[in-house]
Amino acid sequence: MSISQRQTASGRPLRVAPAWVGAPTPAAGSEAENHPLPVRDAVWIWSVRRYARLALWALPLAAVLYGWLTLGVSSAPGPLAVRLVAGWLATVALIALAGLLAASRSRRCALTGLLLTLAGSTTLVPLAALPADAVVASAPIMTGRVPDFVAAAGAITGMGLLLLGWAVFRSRLVNPADGILMMLAAVAIGSESLTAKPIPTVGALLLLAAGMGLAWTGGRLLPRA
Repeated sequence: MSISQRQTASGRPLRVAPAWVGAPTPAAGSEAENHPLPVRDAVWIWSVRRYARLALWALPLAAVLYGWLTLGVSSAPGPLAVRLVAGWLATVALIALAGLLAASRSRRCALTGLLLTLAGSTTLVPLAALPADAVVASAPIMTGRVPDFVAAAGAITGMGLLLLGWAVFRSRLVNPADGILMMLAAVAIGSESLTAKPIPTVGALLLLAAGMGLAWTGGRLLPRA
């Protein structure tokens, strides 16, 4: 089966604009009609962005698990397992969010926020399993300093979420209110170890609202083929 330059393998019309897929600029003296965008250069980008839109639904799921932890309710897998699953879901969703914002005006801010969030979360995961007075022989962690490292890692994670929320607010691709909710959630989550107990729960609710809004409106970032 031959694949047309303007249709996908299923026969549907290709609706991906060249500006979104990085099509080469026509050479001087040539007409744009002589340089159609090959299907093989565009279909994979459409598929990646489609899966990224679906991955945004992992953010409200992560917010639900995190809110369950902040309530102090004992669960069967244990708080560490729930925290690991919540962190994994949030990482998948934030990577997808940064990918969807790659072509927006706030792509640099989104990338910086993603890197800070990954740095804070990867530091927070091993420290979450250590007791407060732990001494690790292979790392320069002194007795009683584990809570300080956990607070620093949480602050870095909150800063990354704050930058991602600002990127969503400035992107003009989705509802700016979702970016505001995400920034408020970042402040509440980043200060988990320094504030009273209801504040992290409020942050989880704000993150849930922002994640639901982003996942619901994320379908507008791609044309429907």
